[in-house]
Amino acid sequence: EKLGLDAAARADEIPRMNTPYLSRRGAIKVMATATAAAALSAPVEAQEKSAAPYKIKQGRIRQSVVPWCFNPMPVPELARHSAAMGLQSVELCDPKFWPELKTLGLTPAISGSHGFAKGFANVAEHAECLTTLRKRIGECAAAGVERVITFSGFRKGVSDEVGMKNMVDGLKQIVGFAEEKKVTLCLEMLNSRVATNMKGHPDYFCDDIERSVEVCKRVGSERMKVLFDIYHVQIMHGDVITRLKQHAAYVGHVHTAGVPGRNEIDDTQEINYPPIMRALIEIGYTGFVGQEFIPTRDKVASLAQGVKICDV
Repeated sequence: EKLGLDAAARADEIPRMNTPYLSRRGAIKVMATATAAAALSAPVEAQEKSAAPYKIKQGRIRQSVVPWCFNPMPVPELARHSAAMGLQSVELCDPKFWPELKTLGLTPAISGSHGFAKGFANVAEHAECLTTLRKRIGECAAAGVERVITFSGFRKGVSDEVGMKNMVDGLKQIVGFAEEKKVTLCLEMLNSRVATNMKGHPDYFCDDIERSVEVCKRVGSERMKVLFDIYHVQIMHGDVITRLKQHAAYVGHVHTAGVPGRNEIDDTQEINYPPIMRALIEIGYTGFVGQEFIPTRDKVASLAQGVKICDV
């Protein structure tokens, strides 16, 4: 439209020369110019549509993503989107996907193991958890994966004192092997207040970040850390930044999600993530931050938004 208006304006400036021949020539020129402009713009538009919604620019926070939240999106598809955005990891996925992650320049920041339903708070569950962890630590060492997750499991009536003793006794049986293989165990704290599936875990023993850190202190190994899940810490305690600074030496991995709801980490929820990310940089944290929120909108767009928020 602008090209047409410009041509008309030029014709008005020279009315005596505005013959039918010149009008045809002007029209042809305008059409040719418009066609050329359209041809030039088409590849750019195609590139914009195929490009990732956001590409990490700062990179001071090493970002990862947890696949279960993005079901039914297959891990390979999530990995391709993640690589396009500049994430460094897709974590807690089946080891069968690890080679494909490597081809995309990604790593599993942390490996899964025995799951949260069983753990070290109850002696009866030790043998199964130890067997699973030993196998997975070996796999991690062979593949260059630096961390493996572990859990307390549910309280099932045990007292704080007994549960703590059981935790320490059980983890001490595997931490030496973790040291040998240079793999860090990360004990995840989970909230026990929310009764919705995968948003909270009533009766979970390590539902307190101080208790979780105390387990690590008593195990007494550089290969024993906590998985500091900001979502769960916020629900149980709040005061996230103070706790990150207080327990900096024991933070082995970090997870995100919005509160309430475990959804996007945008301004629809109560946690302000950029200052928390800057606090991680301030304490010298060099591990990964895993996006573990459940999208309520377009999954890729929500992930891109979360990645951008944490890219401080």
